[in-house]
Amino acid sequence: FEDVFECVTGANDVLHPAAFIAPAADHDPDMAWKINAGSAENIVNAIKAQPDPDSIKLVNIGSVAMTGDRLPPIHVGRVGDPLKPSVYDAYATSKIAAEKTVIESGLKYWVSCRQTYIAIPDTMSLMDPIMFHQPINTHIEFCTPFDAGRLLANACQDDVPEDFWRKVYNIGGGAECRVVFIEYMAEVFKRLGIGDYTQLMDRKWFALRNFHCQWYEDSDILNDYLHYRKDTLETHLKQVVENASLQVKLAGKPIIRNLIPKSLVKKFVMEPMTRGKDGTMHWVHNNLEGRITAFFKSRAEWESIPGWNGDLPVCGGDDYMRLDHGYDESKPKSELDLEDMKSAAEFRGGECLSENMTKGDLTTRLRWKCAFGHEFEGSPTLILLAGHWCPECTPPPWNYDEIAKVNPFFAQVWYPNHDELECCFYDERCFEDIL
Repeated sequence: FEDVFECVTGANDVLHPAAFIAPAADHDPDMAWKINAGSAENIVNAIKAQPDPDSIKLVNIGSVAMTGDRLPPIHVGRVGDPLKPSVYDAYATSKIAAEKTVIESGLKYWVSCRQTYIAIPDTMSLMDPIMFHQPINTHIEFCTPFDAGRLLANACQDDVPEDFWRKVYNIGGGAECRVVFIEYMAEVFKRLGIGDYTQLMDRKWFALRNFHCQWYEDSDILNDYLHYRKDTLETHLKQVVENASLQVKLAGKPIIRNLIPKSLVKKFVMEPMTRGKDGTMHWVHNNLEGRITAFFKSRAEWESIPGWNGDLPVCGGDDYMRLDHGYDESKPKSELDLEDMKSAAEFRGGECLSENMTKGDLTTRLRWKCAFGHEFEGSPTLILLAGHWCPECTPPPWNYDEIAKVNPFFAQVWYPNHDELECCFYDERCFEDIL
């Protein structure tokens, strides 16, 4: 705290995009919690300890990982959708805690912006076992680091309007930065001259569910405030080619590509990634049932995955299921009242226990009870507008099957790719098989 306090002292704007991320976070969930959730607490407390905390503006960066797996037909999302960190995702759970700290901080000026996939120029440096955790039909609305940097810089300008603050936003590049993972992979390999990805990787290496990323219905809102977008899919792909490492550029030369059989590249370069401790085939070949169940549903389901010539999974495009938030969203925020709170709580399988609420007051905490009887406090901004719910039900453990049975709000994001009779349960011990 002392270090953070020293940094905050004298600042007008506090930008917090730092994080301890996967896969490192998955191997040390305690450290992920200390860094990601603990840092938010230290920053908020350091601002409050200043002589004039109401003059300091805090920009917190959350993550698309907080909403977890959003495959078709729920591949387009918006702020207020249920938070569902993927099973084993310690990074996402810690970022949920961090955002809650910011929303409920009582600070006059704060925002939390949930960062999407950062499409870095040297994209081939991300070749890691975790790339195979991603289903091939994952819908991604990316943002380049250049646009992300512009966003942070523009948030510090004096002309940012008052109504920008005290809200949660999705960061995305918009329609021109939307892509499906399999299409993105094919285009990157093509532009770099690496060749046909179907000859370099097996389809069975890729998970069927339990990752994250989505397209956004509402990412334009943040851009309308901060005007940070300049890059598109095409400009990003050009950046990828321009910033490729020497090894990648050499591998893409026709003389090299034709000299080395693709079967050797597949066997000695690509496949070893899948067999490392974070690799999908490591889970399968070592019969790690928790990982197999979470990412493939079952071993039988994994065995039934066809080759690249088989039918590909559904890609949703612009046709998607818009999630219900459980209250009348057509009403102006200033008109939301206790009846809206009760409606939202009932849709979440619980109750709003508070008997009074000032109409339009979205910052004062109310009392709630979830379907399992846990009582807790939370502001309407946290619950209705940001998608948070019971802190005791937030993973770990991941008992999503139980939650979905009693919480219709959450069931919307669980049942699209989970059977009602799966009965999966994952507790903290599930981390042990990758340590």
